[in-house]
Amino acid sequence: MRAISRCKERGANVVLSIDGSKESGNVICDVPVPHGLFEREVAVNVGRSMLKRFQMEGHSLEAHIVSDRLLLTY
Repeated sequence: MRAISRCKERGANVVLSIDGSKESGNVICDVPVPHGLFEREVAVNVGRSMLKRFQMEGHSLEAHIVSDRLLLTY
């Protein structure tokens, strides 16, 4: 996170993509982020889980929707 702080100090906009939820969206991947480092957070639906696609070959993946967290410094 120190590198992100240094980038912000130089005036750069930074976007960090982190897994936000897994499977049905009921489990949030809670990665600790220092308060004030990012200005906002956006959830992006990325569709069905690629991992489950390999693990559950031939089965329905309707319940395995995942989203990513985008943390933005602007």
